[in-house]
Amino acid sequence: MPKQISQGKRWYVVHTYSGYEENVASGLKQRIESLGMEDKIFNILIPTEKKIKIKNGKRKTITEKIFPGYVLVEMVVTDESWYVVRNTPNITGFIGSGTTPVPLSEAEIKGLQKRMGVEEPKFKIDFIANDPVKIIDGPFKNFEGKISEIDEKRGKIKVLVSMFGRETPVELDSLQAKKL
Repeated sequence: MPKQISQGKRWYVVHTYSGYEENVASGLKQRIESLGMEDKIFNILIPTEKKIKIKNGKRKTITEKIFPGYVLVEMVVTDESWYVVRNTPNITGFIGSGTTPVPLSEAEIKGLQKRMGVEEPKFKIDFIANDPVKIIDGPFKNFEGKISEIDEKRGKIKVLVSMFGRETPVELDSLQAKKL
């Protein structure tokens, strides 16, 4: 019987080669099944969140990894289960001190699950009226102007752009401009 080096079922963080997170998750699932470790290794999680990006002037909601190069594993750490995880291809090790994995706290896991559970990403408009901005996307790309209005709900801003000798208001997506 291997000695217990943990306090029951907890979440641990394993480091992987970046870009191999899905590969590691499926490889580890296969190893758990083939080595009969279902009673020691329970869940594998790649933390992701939804973000809004602008592509070709259109809003797109994309899913992004919160911690590229890391995978969370819910497990009971024993010599056997540690060995199974540690020797899964593309896993470089546990996060911890020396060879002892350190579990995530309950608060860290809850915070992460809350962040992952957000269905619709919120608009974060970090402009205020009169901020000088440069337009970085769309038909007015490279124009400069200043913010005249902000519509948080729709994620839109109005920018006063100097054209033909006068200031013209241009409505943009908030992601189409950046502060100067």
